[in-house]
Amino acid sequence: MDVTLLVVSAPSASSSRDSSIGSSGGAGSRRSPGPVVAIDGPSGSGKSTVARRVAAELGLRYLDTGAMYRAVTWWLLEHDVDLSDTERVAALAAQAPVHVGLDPEHPTVRVGDVDVAAAIRESRISAAVSAVATNLGVRDTLVAQQQGTAREGGVVIEGRDITTVVAPDALVRVLLTASEEARLARRALDVHGSADDDAVHATRDQIVRRDADDSTVAKFHQAADGVDVVDSSHLSLDETVEVVLALVRRRSGAQA
Repeated sequence: MDVTLLVVSAPSASSSRDSSIGSSGGAGSRRSPGPVVAIDGPSGSGKSTVARRVAAELGLRYLDTGAMYRAVTWWLLEHDVDLSDTERVAALAAQAPVHVGLDPEHPTVRVGDVDVAAAIRESRISAAVSAVATNLGVRDTLVAQQQGTAREGGVVIEGRDITTVVAPDALVRVLLTASEEARLARRALDVHGSADDDAVHATRDQIVRRDADDSTVAKFHQAADGVDVVDSSHLSLDETVEVVLALVRRRSGAQA
């Protein structure tokens, strides 16, 4: 099995969003100007879409930390690794040749030379990713890389424990939440193309179980001190994005 360091990288060497880090967590030679925006939230809260839109609007980089865990999970399953073998999973995670692009307008996820952006969203990955995401050894590896990206600045980072562990000093820290009903409907529409009763029922176990599993190692239901709560239950996507942008503008003005 070839061993390659896990890398988070921007796709273009000439882009202002460029940066790359290795599994040691060291930052790249360039720093991106601009603030760090940290977004936490439960499954189906819309944090990925909102974070990507905010990053694009502000000209910042975008890091989907969930994609990192999903890509590692895909790689482990492709190599028939028993995910219950926590020590082996943690050791192998540091070797996974995962590359996550930081361009919000063209996000990419590759494992080696394989484009896995669609594959990591499949139900088999959704069903298995918690076993990897709750592995403390894996979290140590990936969080170190995420923290390196945060130190470079100029990035919107979303996932779990972002506001408290990955980027506790971010200019803007947001807990993006929504009612369980809203979150189930959104995820059902995304996965099944419908938010009818059957689609919601098929999605419920995945959403509820994933949050329950992840909550054993990460806090994303209650806001820490200094974290702004945005409840998107009754907001459109555009409205939610505007609320977060307003927080950035307000915090930026206060810092000036």
